[in-house]
Amino acid sequence: MVLRDSSITTKTDLRINNEMAYYDQVDPATAEYVAVATTAELPNGARKLLEVDGRAIAVFNIAGTYYCIADVCSHDDGPVAEGELDAYEIECPRHGARFDVRNGKVLSFPAIVDIPAYPVKVEGDEVLIGLPPLE
Repeated sequence: MVLRDSSITTKTDLRINNEMAYYDQVDPATAEYVAVATTAELPNGARKLLEVDGRAIAVFNIAGTYYCIADVCSHDDGPVAEGELDAYEIECPRHGARFDVRNGKVLSFPAIVDIPAYPVKVEGDEVLIGLPPLE
């Protein structure tokens, strides 16, 4: 995650170490991809929780398509990916905020801020997620 100043126009608020931070939406064309699983490790309906470069993330296989979000609820900074998944909606197990795993968009209160979503691609049998490029 690249921290930016508040002048970025495509930013979303996110708390890191209890401090407000900003991140850009990750552009798939410029992202740096890292392998996080194999397709065998993520069969249809599965999810994998892991940490990549200090980021808590979750990767989902929904009907053969892979999605990746930050494992952090924008409402209270708690983990969201262990919540109940209904189609493309994940519900935070703490207070019930809902997010779309396809793009990180917030869908219900008490959260009002989107969460990071990362591009995903499959090469061979490897599932790769795209992270912001290092500057």
